[in-house]
Amino acid sequence: MTTQIHLVALHLGALHPVERALTLALAFGPFVVLGVVVWWRSRHEQDEHDDGHGPVELPEDPVQRDR
Repeated sequence: MTTQIHLVALHLGALHPVERALTLALAFGPFVVLGVVVWWRSRHEQDEHDDGHGPVELPEDPVQRDR
């Protein structure tokens, strides 16, 4: 079984440089985008707090607290 998997992997051969770049972009690209979005939102929220326009705090609903 493992010999067949190894033979299949050898049969496919090495990746072309463009294929390797696309594979890496698909593997790590979403994490890079997520990191940029988190960084961007935290920077934006920090700007809101510096302006003195913080988030509005709503009174606590006693029914929701019990759940």
